[in-house]
Amino acid sequence: MEINLVSDTVTKPTPEMLEFMFKADVGDDVYKQDPTVNALQRMVANIFGMEDALFFPSGTMANQAAIKLHTQPGEQLIADKYAHVFNYEGGGVSFNSGVSCNLLDGDRGMINSQQVESAINPPDFYHSPLTSLVCVENTTNKGGGACYDIAELQKIRQVCDKHNLKFHLDGARIWNALVAKRENPRLYGETFHTISVCLSKGLGAPIGSLLISDKETINKALRVRKILGGGMRQVGYMAAAGIYALQHHVGRLAEDHRRAKELAYILSQKNWVHKVEPVETNILIFTISPRINEAVFLDKLKQKNISISSMGQGKLRIVTHLDYREVMHSYVVETLQKLEL
Repeated sequence: MEINLVSDTVTKPTPEMLEFMFKADVGDDVYKQDPTVNALQRMVANIFGMEDALFFPSGTMANQAAIKLHTQPGEQLIADKYAHVFNYEGGGVSFNSGVSCNLLDGDRGMINSQQVESAINPPDFYHSPLTSLVCVENTTNKGGGACYDIAELQKIRQVCDKHNLKFHLDGARIWNALVAKRENPRLYGETFHTISVCLSKGLGAPIGSLLISDKETINKALRVRKILGGGMRQVGYMAAAGIYALQHHVGRLAEDHRRAKELAYILSQKNWVHKVEPVETNILIFTISPRINEAVFLDKLKQKNISISSMGQGKLRIVTHLDYREVMHSYVVETLQKLEL
């Protein structure tokens, strides 16, 4: 029994999802003629109370399109130092949009309105880049699945409005945040100019993200997606997976959160663990004792058929997900309880 806790992107479609995909009604989406894609876009836009949505092959492309839409070359965006758009999108901010990043030292990947306001460059001071965009990530990947408070996000939006900035949400794991915080997604639709949401992480679809906004912005996003090579043909088979996931896999995210918290508790009791960071959703980050060789520790788990990931600088990560079943969880719990180093 191989247990892969490296990421929630390692999941495979369930038999029921595959059956739903095979039965999808498809067309050529480049001509906007794929009925299943159109249905998914309407569905997701409606969930967040926004006007329109556009299906993308990846969350990175959706984020990069949003940045391109909101900025001009030479300008600057504000984000946390852990931001996915800066750390894990291949330098696309500079490559695709010619934009620099003002990175803030937030709390577990989360920035606040005071930090944002302090980081805005004076628009009449032409020696510094013009600040035009604020990007936040919810939940935070490198911040250990931490969830923003919607009230703080609304405060950041007020700062953005005051300074004529756009506000983008990298919502790769927004579904986890909505379940954990029991929040209404329409509050997010009211707070952000654009939102990207992912279907292939906690929800278990094989690929796919969407960018959500007003109709004018999404019409412009269609051109940017084309330029980035994101036009797809009979992609309704993939969109069907997203529809199925939204209908069946959102509520069960609470199971992933419970299991991650239970693993965190066990690790916090072990003398070979130096620190366990707070767990709110499905991501658990911990640090082992400096006396223990990280590679040896990872190999010991591998011998037990358990795979987790290294984040560097002594940090290790466990991510619970759809394919991590209760029988696997019981085995991992028992293994960690018995493990001595």
